[in-house]
Amino acid sequence: MIRLGFVAVLSVAFNMVGAAVAKEPAPAEVVTEIARATKTATGQPITLPQGPLEVVASMYTLEPGVRLPEHKHPYQRYAYILEGQLMVQQGDSASRVYHAGEFVIESVDSWHFGATVGAVPVKLLVIDQLPPGGDVTINRPAAP
Repeated sequence: MIRLGFVAVLSVAFNMVGAAVAKEPAPAEVVTEIARATKTATGQPITLPQGPLEVVASMYTLEPGVRLPEHKHPYQRYAYILEGQLMVQQGDSASRVYHAGEFVIESVDSWHFGATVGAVPVKLLVIDQLPPGGDVTINRPAAP
């Protein structure tokens, strides 16, 4: 009888200690800031169109070996690299390679192009902010 009582006390004590070291439940919301900036990738101040605003969110998939035509964005554009590596060449300046997990604040009204790097497709989440019905991208006309 004493032995059973001792086992019961040990069991209760062990459970109490176990409960005390049990992990706290994970928080319901975890926020990880991935970018904070006041300028684009080329140093321009970030501004938004005045008046009504349309937000366009798009998913892009670029296969390995893709080189986009030279183009520009007349309004603010943001891109989050979900997978792969994307090289962006700004006009005649140096290029930069963006990797999965990086956030790009694209230049406004400046000619540039992008190209995939490596053997993995590039997946992007792109968000444009522009006047309703505006163009998100303008391709550079071919030279005559």
